[in-house]
Amino acid sequence: MKRSERLVAMTHYVLDRPRVLISLPFFSSKYDAAKSSISEDLGIINKMFQSEGIGYLETVSGAAGGVKYVPAFSKEYSEFFVGQLCERLEDPERLLPGGYLFMSDILGDPEVTRNIGRLFASAFSDKEIDVIMTVATKGIPLAYAVASYLNVPVVIARRDPKVTEGSTVSINYVSGSTRKIQTMVLTKRSLQEGSKVCIIDDFMKAGGTIMGMRSLLKEFNAEVAGIGVLAEAEDEEEERVVDDYLSLVQIMNADDRQASIEVRPGNLLSHI
Repeated sequence: MKRSERLVAMTHYVLDRPRVLISLPFFSSKYDAAKSSISEDLGIINKMFQSEGIGYLETVSGAAGGVKYVPAFSKEYSEFFVGQLCERLEDPERLLPGGYLFMSDILGDPEVTRNIGRLFASAFSDKEIDVIMTVATKGIPLAYAVASYLNVPVVIARRDPKVTEGSTVSINYVSGSTRKIQTMVLTKRSLQEGSKVCIIDDFMKAGGTIMGMRSLLKEFNAEVAGIGVLAEAEDEEEERVVDDYLSLVQIMNADDRQASIEVRPGNLLSHI
């Protein structure tokens, strides 16, 4: 195999396996090349990743060492992407009654959700997360996007139990926006006790749903290692019950009667 061909193959291999430790002897055997050549190739790939702002190769020394690809966005591209997202969300036609925004087209766009996933993965890369958790239904594509870059499984809390999921754990919680008592369930087989969990959701107002997920995780003795939301809405009339979270955008001054809306970058950029 020519070196140019080997570089392409190795790049594709590590991109498909984020955060997986790959040994140099494995590459040497797979591509029939000396370890010194493989090491030089990995240096070229790492330099390219960093110059493109898509992450880096982390080197682990020792007999059981190797390299692993850590996905990350550069600060410059992160600011550019969030700025574009804010402009897209400021369209007054997106306004729904109650200060909510229509975001289904964004959540259904593969390129946008991939970029959102990489942004959250960059922010939570040092948390040693075991599982991504979300609640059905709109947070599901975001959760899978983040999980794909952190290379961890996804668990989905639901409002109603499904027969196909077997035994479940359920809790009652108070919705932050409607103040109604709601139910949230999670199958027992989906989460191991003591897991480090990252909660991902699409929209947060007062934070009642996220508090519900936190309460549910306590039943599994799981640790909340991070909380990420695509959009948070500022509402002076409602008290926020969650404060340790990262948001991609902040929805300010949403007025469906005046057909006006202001969207600003959230606090996630300060953690990248």
